[in-house]
Amino acid sequence: MIPDTHYVLPNPMPDHLLLNGKKFFLDEIQHYSFRESIPIDGYEAKTLEFCKNWLQGVQEFPVQTSGSTGTPKLIELSRERMEASARRTLRLFNLQPEDRVLVCMNTEYIAGLMMLVRGLVGNLHLTIVEPIGNPLASVDPDAEFDFIAMVPLQLQTILEQTPEKKGKLNRMKAILLGGAAVSKGLEEAVQELEVPVYQSYGMTETISHVAVRRLNGAEKQEYYTAPPEVTLGQDERGCLTIAADVTGGETLVTNDLVELLGNNSFRWLGRADNTINSGGVKVQLEKVETALGEALAALGITRRYFAAALPDESLGERLIAVLEGSPLTDLEETNLKGKLSETLAKYEIPKRFGYLPRLPETATGKINRRAGMSLL
Repeated sequence: MIPDTHYVLPNPMPDHLLLNGKKFFLDEIQHYSFRESIPIDGYEAKTLEFCKNWLQGVQEFPVQTSGSTGTPKLIELSRERMEASARRTLRLFNLQPEDRVLVCMNTEYIAGLMMLVRGLVGNLHLTIVEPIGNPLASVDPDAEFDFIAMVPLQLQTILEQTPEKKGKLNRMKAILLGGAAVSKGLEEAVQELEVPVYQSYGMTETISHVAVRRLNGAEKQEYYTAPPEVTLGQDERGCLTIAADVTGGETLVTNDLVELLGNNSFRWLGRADNTINSGGVKVQLEKVETALGEALAALGITRRYFAAALPDESLGERLIAVLEGSPLTDLEETNLKGKLSETLAKYEIPKRFGYLPRLPETATGKINRRAGMSLL
């Protein structure tokens, strides 16, 4: 719904944004009247369509969930709640009018969409590129940014392929990672960065992140912290509950098992639906994946991976690990199991390893465990 087609742009505000290297003025976006000399592809059209609706004052926005933990679905988010989320991020990372932000996550989903909202609410300079492995490869080499949100794989790719970009990263106010787990190898790599790097916790229903944890520097944390206005709790399963302005004051019950630490902090343990029963013993897949990442890093093996279960006549469910790339040698598998035995109980060590040339991903860049198992 559009309450006022003469919505007035806030001032001061940058008069344009950059989308895939093309300059679009906000007044032409607002009226969706573009110069004929600028060709627009499908991704650009959808991004500009959202910006147009926002600038025209639309109050409700349909947003697609990622489908990483269930069937993708459309949910309606209100402008009021999206603005509240955006302002919280602006305060958290001290983003000021005319700061420069790089939008490199898919703008059809909440993480990329909220980067657009933060820019429009906070009067920031927006540079938008389609999501690729190394987003800095898509922008002017001389371009500088104050803030960027990425999936972990994007930051890992930047550090591995273009280590000379570390100086550019270190001049930013903050880097926010979300959408997937941060591997042990990446967590070790960001210790060499001076820029504060944060891992986010959130979902479409909470309109992006409601809590963050610092990954590097003297303020490094092992737990997530939410601002005081966010109320955290647990249900009878030990899963996190959230109540805040972004939930409309209602209590949102998640499927995330947590350990609460005080009123506003928690340690994430894993998904309740990722607990398997193998021979009568409960195994949390995320715990296995954390140990797997540490073991691979210790052996100097760089792979993406996930843990899962296969049906088993005697055990009920049999724990396996799936690695990206060609199979490890028998000796490498033996060494990997030996490393895993240093931190995991016997029943938590995968019974076998599976391999896929490339792990399937959701549209938001998360490893798609269910699709991977169907391929295997």
